[in-house]
Amino acid sequence: MASIESVTLEVADPTAASRFYNDAFDLGDQIRLRASDEPTTGFRGFTLSLTVPQPADVDSLVGTALDAGASPLKPVTKSFWGYGGVVQAPDGTILKIATSAKKDSGPASREIGQIVLLLGVADVVASKRFYIDHGLAVGKSFARMYVEFDTPSSPVKLALYRRRALAKDAGVSPDGTGSHRLVIGGDTAPFNDPDGFAWEASAASPPQAQLSEGQLNRVAAE
Repeated sequence: MASIESVTLEVADPTAASRFYNDAFDLGDQIRLRASDEPTTGFRGFTLSLTVPQPADVDSLVGTALDAGASPLKPVTKSFWGYGGVVQAPDGTILKIATSAKKDSGPASREIGQIVLLLGVADVVASKRFYIDHGLAVGKSFARMYVEFDTPSSPVKLALYRRRALAKDAGVSPDGTGSHRLVIGGDTAPFNDPDGFAWEASAASPPQAQLSEGQLNRVAAE
């Protein structure tokens, strides 16, 4: 396994979710949608981090996300690491929009430099070893707290964070039960990791999982 090609969010209403993600972020086909009624409560154990070039872009994207129906979890603010805020999509997915830049270098844009999938795990060392055994190389590692994998060809970067620390960073309780409502697509055979996150071959994603609302409507009409 060398890359993550896509992330599929399992949602109750793919058409409504597609409208939200297109209006708020225009993420393209790296983020896909799939209908699901699997029970889930509380924190689902992951966040999507959208890194952008400058603070003005954070303000712009957080603003459009809130206008499109997202709920604020952490207000946009300056920090030691940069500038960012956290919102929760109507389907329950938690998104952090942030930049490491301290000042703007130009007009606000909707450019997203990188998408990072952060998995909240019970044992970072054990999960790190699991993913190394599945072919991923470590890019950054900080003790037993955080691991980032080196996948330069991936449109989505993978990182591991202690579950409680990730929930705190997102501004929510770490408690949660049921489905993660997440499927990770890569160049791999299907498997589940130690924390129950599901992987599948990207080619296995069905047409209705694509983010485009037009595609969703065509599939529904067939």
